[in-house]
Amino acid sequence: MYIQISGIEDERLIRPFTNIANLFFEESKVSFTAAENPDFLAEFNIKGTLTGTVSLTDVKEGSNYQADITGTIPSGSTDKEIFKQLKDSYCKAYLTVLQEATGVVQKWGILTGIRPTKLLHKKMQEGIPEKQAHQDLLENYLISPQKIDLMQKIVDRQLSVVPDLYSLQNEVSIYIGIPFCPTKCAYCTFPAYAINGRQGSVHSFLGGLHYEMREIGKWLKENQIKITTVYYGGGTPTSITAEEMDMLYEEMYESFPDVKTIREITVEAGRPDTITPEKLEVLNKWNIDRISINPQSYIQETLKAIGRHHTVEETIEKYKLAREWNMNNINMDLIIGLPGEGTKEFAYTLSETAKLMPESLTVHTLSFKRASEMTRNKQKYQVASRPEVEKMMEMAEEWTAEQGYTPYYLYRQKNILGNLENVGYSIPGQESIYNIMIMEEMQTIIGLGCGAASKFVHPQTGKIVQFANPKDPKSYNDSFENYTLQKIALLEETFSINKTVR
Repeated sequence: MYIQISGIEDERLIRPFTNIANLFFEESKVSFTAAENPDFLAEFNIKGTLTGTVSLTDVKEGSNYQADITGTIPSGSTDKEIFKQLKDSYCKAYLTVLQEATGVVQKWGILTGIRPTKLLHKKMQEGIPEKQAHQDLLENYLISPQKIDLMQKIVDRQLSVVPDLYSLQNEVSIYIGIPFCPTKCAYCTFPAYAINGRQGSVHSFLGGLHYEMREIGKWLKENQIKITTVYYGGGTPTSITAEEMDMLYEEMYESFPDVKTIREITVEAGRPDTITPEKLEVLNKWNIDRISINPQSYIQETLKAIGRHHTVEETIEKYKLAREWNMNNINMDLIIGLPGEGTKEFAYTLSETAKLMPESLTVHTLSFKRASEMTRNKQKYQVASRPEVEKMMEMAEEWTAEQGYTPYYLYRQKNILGNLENVGYSIPGQESIYNIMIMEEMQTIIGLGCGAASKFVHPQTGKIVQFANPKDPKSYNDSFENYTLQKIALLEETFSINKTVR
């Protein structure tokens, strides 16, 4: 879809305008220059800094749509704040005419970022009353009352689970990435490599990971910085052997400060075909009882289509096995909108989930991620329509409420079906603290391992500096020492620690 815009020449607006166009059309192109055959013509008539109109013409239909541009710029605003006010005001009018032209209402308004609840947390930290905060979200971002209500439920739940959420900036959480899986799922873009035939890479990688854990742990001990949570992700952390897992958790206990005081340790065991009694015994040994076992769907044909080589029966068997080994906090992931699935199939998946009742359930909406197999070969994967995807999300909301689950975190992604969201639900008291910390960005998250990303959050300013390890095992193995040194330097800068004093 090609949209030609006149009346504005600020190139900084191309990206937000394109992101909004992509909510309505696939692979949109927005340009301020003339095109031979545009699908839509948008004209901004700016009468004042934040006043005017925008009109949209459907070239083929000849239909015209118009919306007012309104807004205010508080006195004393910085250049950055002024541009944000301009961008938001123009985007609201632009979104309004696109909604009128297509008949599609965007319940998240102009938001295209992945962390909506951060907006509400910020308002609460500023002491803005709830009613006013909701009105601000409605007016400034055009978020629907339904989504604002969901945001408030999640924020309330997070503050119940982590009452000191706003004062954990002097602690850190740790993410440990294991970049191996039995096979690569068609929708996946995480650093994940089929483990078969790569045992040499696994051994080398684990050596580098142990080094990172020792050096980072040493720095944290020296500077008396506590760890809030530890999360083993990937890939599939249970792809490695029981012996390798045992050594990894032993390294954690030896290297990290005060492991027994860490609030939560999670190990993703998302692929049921990686779970064995021996591995569950290792988890027991190191007092880890929060794991993820992810069915994604209970339709066998779907699992085959997306490249998951386990059976539905195996998911159920391994879930029951984990219970026998005292896994007391199990999360399961489901995905809405997988190829060939509609409301009927999703209803069946929910009914099967009800027979197991995990402590938490993350309901994802399928996203066509740029580098995934599914995106590269879209014609092979037929997915549900927007109305049907929205209906499935409603089914998930109703089912979780009936079963006693409460929403406690959410995030969004680009190219997500129906412009919806991913929501984590849990039985009260069984929420993942790590998921709250990573989504709300209240503290530094240190990423260790292949493909692991770090976010250094300054305790006073909240400024975020991102840093990522190499995604492929060979590059990681060649450079883990250097990347560890760089992370330590960023930690010292973030926490204002002078090396000469230490």
